[in-house]
Amino acid sequence: MVVQRPPGLLRPARRRQSDEDSHRGRDPIKARGNAPGARGPHEKPVRSRASRKRAAHPTGACSRRTHFPEEDDMKIGIIGAGLIGGTLARRWTQLGHEVSIANSRGPDTLRDLAKETGAKAVTVEEAAKAGEVVVVTIPQKAVPDLRKGLFANVPKDVVIIDTGNYYPVRDGSIPELENGKVESEWVASLIGRPVIKAFNNIFFQSLLEKGTPKGTPGRVALPIAGDPPEHRAKVLKLVEELGFDAIDAGSLADSWRQQPGTPVYTHDFDAAGVKKALAEAERSRLPEYRQKADDSLRAFFASQK
Repeated sequence: MVVQRPPGLLRPARRRQSDEDSHRGRDPIKARGNAPGARGPHEKPVRSRASRKRAAHPTGACSRRTHFPEEDDMKIGIIGAGLIGGTLARRWTQLGHEVSIANSRGPDTLRDLAKETGAKAVTVEEAAKAGEVVVVTIPQKAVPDLRKGLFANVPKDVVIIDTGNYYPVRDGSIPELENGKVESEWVASLIGRPVIKAFNNIFFQSLLEKGTPKGTPGRVALPIAGDPPEHRAKVLKLVEELGFDAIDAGSLADSWRQQPGTPVYTHDFDAAGVKKALAEAERSRLPEYRQKADDSLRAFFASQK
């Protein structure tokens, strides 16, 4: 049986890889990079014709030059440079967005990723203020370690995306989550901002490779949940642009339906399949769903020994 790594999970280290190995070898998402700081979140980037020509993605997902006006280019901050964070940086820079990316170890550790993608490697504080959209894509256990007040001076119209998933085997026991609090509601309470739950239920390989043009039969769909509705609408558009059908999954209180182990989790369903799976989820079974996902992650860890 092949055990696949859960979304966003960093590869457990069995040997120390060089920067070149991390960048080009067996773990292409866990790359490094470096770049200077970013402009203000609402200043539109000036793009050359050459940079806009990079917008077409080999999967056939939306080309910004064809499907979206240039003024729709966004400035996006990403906090977390693991599998999902690195993949989003690659995809969004290819589509013409200006991306600033940070991790807990500092910009100097992201040199290769920045060189490869054109994203800017910045500090966590700079990433939080870098864009119209900011993605928090770190393990649940790391959320309490974010600086208190990190988003205090970030404009209220900036959208915060949470891609996180709670795995007790990795994150340790978090009593509030064990007692039934919705994972992204917990994240929102810690950072003091509403969040949109997205990109948590897809493997990074699928996010990197399975985007297709709108109307493609069997196009993979992703659920998006959160408040306020205008923030959710912006993320729905970003998901469509990446080449996936975006499914409005309701408010943040409804995001438990896409947590680890639920019927919609990591199955790459099309739009009809995602809607069906969301409807089939039962809140009373959340402990069962979590245990199933945790067992899968435990098996993955064991397979890496």
